[in-house]
Amino acid sequence: LVQVMSEEVHPIWSPDSQRILFGQDRWKVLELRKRMGIVSAALQFLCTTSYPVRHIVLSGFFSSIGLDFHHQVTANMVEAANRYLGEQGVLHLAEKSMRTLSSGEARRVLLARAMVHDPEVMLLDEAVSNLDLPAKRSYRDALESFARAGRTVILVTHDLSEIIGEIGRVVVLKQGQILADGPKREVLDEELLSDAYGTRVFLSEREGRFNAWC
Repeated sequence: LVQVMSEEVHPIWSPDSQRILFGQDRWKVLELRKRMGIVSAALQFLCTTSYPVRHIVLSGFFSSIGLDFHHQVTANMVEAANRYLGEQGVLHLAEKSMRTLSSGEARRVLLARAMVHDPEVMLLDEAVSNLDLPAKRSYRDALESFARAGRTVILVTHDLSEIIGEIGRVVVLKQGQILADGPKREVLDEELLSDAYGTRVFLSEREGRFNAWC
């Protein structure tokens, strides 16, 4: 889903198919991606290069992987990159090569990159995998602030605890097909989730946060 929305892969076309993003059906890929903040395992793999961490975060302004000679980096951009690296607790790694980071550190760098250019939409695919508990808390706080500003969060996850309170609509998929789509408290149901996962699932809610276990 994230790769389709960010134009990394393209859906099979048919005469009656239509894909509308930000009210348009045609986009220049780089211009589209500048309106999105993206975190995914595929992007993390692409960013595992010799580029310094700060360059990877700054590349979020240009929808690139790292910086090139034609990218014009301003002092405000550097300030923003440092601020978001600090919020994710990895500013001390700013000059390190991405290749030297642990999986959790690299994921926090990608979260900083996704937010640095103040996107309209966040596309997150299993974004908190490999993060420790304090890093998950930091990520959650940042995502909640982003959503409260009236912007859109699209979250792909197997872990219900990642669903922030500001997310109101949930789509449940099973084998690539939509099993349910609707308000969060209507869709997150033990019977439906048991069907989705193919095993008995138990569900709890506390202070707007959901947890599921088998």
